[in-house]
Amino acid sequence: MSNTVTEAGTSVATETNPSAPTQAGRPASGYGTGSQPQAAPHDPSKPAVKRQIVCFSFYKVMPEWRRLPAQEKAAHKAAFAEVLAKWNKPGEFVSLTYSTIGTRGDVDMCVWSIGYGVDELNQMRSELMRTPLGGYLNSPHNFLAMTKRSQYQIDRPDESEGEGRGAIRPGGQKYIFIYPFWKTRPWYLLSAAERKRLMDEHIRIGLMYPRVKLNTTYSFGIDDQEFVVAFETNFPEDFLDLVQQLRETEISLYTLADTPIFSCVRVPAAEMLDRLG
Repeated sequence: MSNTVTEAGTSVATETNPSAPTQAGRPASGYGTGSQPQAAPHDPSKPAVKRQIVCFSFYKVMPEWRRLPAQEKAAHKAAFAEVLAKWNKPGEFVSLTYSTIGTRGDVDMCVWSIGYGVDELNQMRSELMRTPLGGYLNSPHNFLAMTKRSQYQIDRPDESEGEGRGAIRPGGQKYIFIYPFWKTRPWYLLSAAERKRLMDEHIRIGLMYPRVKLNTTYSFGIDDQEFVVAFETNFPEDFLDLVQQLRETEISLYTLADTPIFSCVRVPAAEMLDRLG
């Protein structure tokens, strides 16, 4: 079996256990030791890969909400959490919750949802906005993407290979670092051999940071960015060192933009809401 790496230079994550942070386990990095030519197109004799819809929604609570009576705020939080719980459907639709209090000035929390239909996502977010707390929320940033079979393959065992790279499973890491990503147009005009050469260095550096798990999804045509990149880890210092070292690679010349960057702390929904105030 083999793992796959996207054009953004990271792998689609496959860790299970989306409920509780972990401190140890198999290496988190999705990098491998060597890449192969572009993956073969889908075989029409086999069932089509069922892609997932992935959405990162960031919310900022209005100052007026924090001045409400504590009992009223508690009721608002409960109604919001109830919608999140209602839409927790294992194998169909799941949402992970993160606090960004103190790590970003323009957002307070993040809801990462993974499902199989845009309509489901639309309905779920609509229900969140119809709660009393929804009336006090702004959403400065929202990133929509899909899973997709990558054209880059690397030699590394991966438990989800049988799923055809159509599924993404969040791991249990405490922190996640999320950002939209764009490649330059010249990148897409490079030959496959040249892309492979550049990716090999990128992969080699990634292998040096096994405690960082990388998730990449595609946004071509469905949102402004080309990719959404999310790095999960229990060790923020590893992620910082990884990104600094990647800045020194030749492939970084083909990065058009990779901001804003969101540093998020994974917490249960109730705790995420309590941290709002």
